[in-house]
Amino acid sequence: MGVGALSRRAVFLDRDGVLNRAIVREGKPYPPGSLAELEIIPAARDCLLQLKRLGLLLLVVTNQPDVARGTQSPAVVEQIHEALRASLPIDDFLVCFHDDRDNCACRKPRPGLLIEAASKYGLDLPECYVIGDRWRDMDAGHAARCATILIDCGYDERGPSAEPDARVSSLREAVGWVTRRLARL
Repeated sequence: MGVGALSRRAVFLDRDGVLNRAIVREGKPYPPGSLAELEIIPAARDCLLQLKRLGLLLLVVTNQPDVARGTQSPAVVEQIHEALRASLPIDDFLVCFHDDRDNCACRKPRPGLLIEAASKYGLDLPECYVIGDRWRDMDAGHAARCATILIDCGYDERGPSAEPDARVSSLREAVGWVTRRLARL
């Protein structure tokens, strides 16, 4: 299924910590600062191909506040996305470049990017899944009424406001959970 095809179901994937390794400093996750720091999770391609075989649209939904903070350029973010796009079967990237102080609707934990994607692709959000590694991903998914799967990396930060539908330790486990759930439908 390509970008132009309508799908009622999608998987919203966070970027850093889900598709590529987050840079962890003092227990806190950060995005790669350059293309040279990008390390795609080894199982990511196989996992995403498995989701594609299930007919799911694959949408990356990512906060990139370092652009608003002036410590990252939009060009580097786009280079990273191009590298991911070249290696992984991703249908689209939806990005929030704002910081919390901007009080925008698109920055997770708000569900703005999920709602935008639902409108763009004709998605039924309660039939969609959010896979992320942080509380912001889970809270955005919960607000949009999606099923939420937390890849628990043990970061030193608060947890989600509501318990996710599943807690796993890897993208492979998250994809297995989605696969089993769809098999029951």
